Amino acid sequence: MTILVRGKWVIPDADNDVINDGAVAVEDGKITAVSSFADLRAAHPDAEITGGEHMAVMPGLINAHHHSGAASHVQHGGPDMLLESWLKALWLMRPGPTRFDILFSATRLLQSGVTSVVDLYSPVGSQKAVAQDCATALAAYDEVGIRCAFGPGIKDQGFLGVGPGACDEDFLAILPDDLAARARAHAMPGPDHTTPDQYLAIMDDLIPAWSGHDRIDVIYGPAGPPWITDGFFTKIAEAAERHDALIQTHVSESFYEKLQGPKFTGRPMLLHLHDLGLTSPRFSIAHGVWMTDAEIAVMAGTGTAVSHNPSSNLRLRAGIAPLNAFLEAGVTTAIGMDSTTINDDEDMFAEMRLALRLARTPTYHEAAPEPADILRSTLQGGAKLLRKEGSLGRLAPGYAADLLLLDMTQASTPWIAPEVSGRDLAIYKAKAGDVRDVMIAGEWVLRNRKPTRFDLDAASTEFNDIMAAQPFPQDDHALAQELLPHIEAWYGAWDHGERKPHTAMNSKV
Repeated sequence: MTILVRGKWVIPDADNDVINDGAVAVEDGKITAVSSFADLRAAHPDAEITGGEHMAVMPGLINAHHHSGAASHVQHGGPDMLLESWLKALWLMRPGPTRFDILFSATRLLQSGVTSVVDLYSPVGSQKAVAQDCATALAAYDEVGIRCAFGPGIKDQGFLGVGPGACDEDFLAILPDDLAARARAHAMPGPDHTTPDQYLAIMDDLIPAWSGHDRIDVIYGPAGPPWITDGFFTKIAEAAERHDALIQTHVSESFYEKLQGPKFTGRPMLLHLHDLGLTSPRFSIAHGVWMTDAEIAVMAGTGTAVSHNPSSNLRLRAGIAPLNAFLEAGVTTAIGMDSTTINDDEDMFAEMRLALRLARTPTYHEAAPEPADILRSTLQGGAKLLRKEGSLGRLAPGYAADLLLLDMTQASTPWIAPEVSGRDLAIYKAKAGDVRDVMIAGEWVLRNRKPTRFDLDAASTEFNDIMAAQPFPQDDHALAQELLPHIEAWYGAWDHGERKPHTAMNSKV
């Protein structure tokens, strides 16, 4: 049966003209036509019609970097800090069931208009435990109905978060004996910790098992160079090529991660990963805040993509990524929320606006993005990062019917000039709360802001009961608090060098 999704504005993508009083025709999970409502209604007189005169119809948004969780770090009591300290603050989080982490996280994304997400997932424990946890998470994504590139990853170094190689043992050696013993017992791997070869075996099973799924891809999600040895990275690159699978990892998120490249490899980290054979169109990095011009050139030349995560970068004091440099160089650039948005609400529209505003330089002779540039990154850039630019990121015939209905009542109140572009209005004023319905592959997976595949209210009640029974991890929290000044001193002793920013937003003189 044909469905006509009607809107006051139909926004096909970042580049094609907005269609006033338009509609999208959907059949069998695909878009068959995008045109005026009058023309499509005449062509399909028996079609089901949804939407209306206060709505905008947009392609489903793509969140190119994410970490799933039922409740945010703030809701767990975790403060925003520099990344290296913030990772210890996570020790105070009460563990919850994996299924609920995915259900609630994916629902918030749908409620923000996101139809595709890259989730870097961090299972822990034995090979059997990791495999089972991944299976549970994947089943939950399947339950919600969102598209997901699911990227599990384990560590094989850097368990204390103080750097690669011998840093763990060097750091433990400078701690008081009792603190060192407790830190070792808490953070260092036990005998049943999943090894790199065991992880690769898990992925050898998961990738083909889900290869036929129309909404879920299993990808490699190594945490990043501080936590992954060169040998492990090389094995991942070889395995990803064998499976033709994507890889996403964190690179140069924080200032101290930037320092680790020259300090431990002798050159900027992305160049080191290039030497290891990682860079390619199947490889993407999250953050890339502290990239050099040489690294950006390699990314552009190899097709390596970046997920720009402006909220997270600000909240964890990582800085402002060189978005304009990425775009000018032709780097495939997408937008991600990293589950750490500026208002702690996972609002993809707010994330796009923040990306836009942060890169708006103060002089006429400097490049600055327009709203269409940010929407292009979110849609087409995200689709290209996923290597799905032929099926996602646009409202066009033959593309997947992934779209959202955006209620523009508030954005248009008390008045809207008739010549205003619906696309610009959505970028400048829309909020996640304006998203009413979301379709993926022709199926309404969100209706009136409620998921259609499970009972959200019942799940909320069950999850609250489970979490209320969890005691506060007092010992872990106390240990983290004791370690924080030592971590600050450890990184504070590194040679900080000189900073030459890509963007100067003000000056002292």
